[in-house]
Amino acid sequence: MEHAELVRHVAGSTGLPLATAARVVADVIAYFGETTEQYVRRRHAELRRGGHKNDQIWPALLAELAARTVHPGPLTERRLRRIVYG
Repeated sequence: MEHAELVRHVAGSTGLPLATAARVVADVIAYFGETTEQYVRRRHAELRRGGHKNDQIWPALLAELAARTVHPGPLTERRLRRIVYG
């Protein structure tokens, strides 16, 4: 089991079964393992599907990125557009 110690800790501190704790740990690791580019593309697509327009999306993404535990530093709307559209 990958990250066995962490899985045992999560299971013990939450009362979750080991299999569920393992899924939670895997989800959290995948979430924080996402690169800035992956995050921007994923969130842009989610927000577009939610009916938001780019003039709403870029400021929202900049705020979200600034609040992330590990963030990439200052980005511009131009940089975000380049990540999404190339």
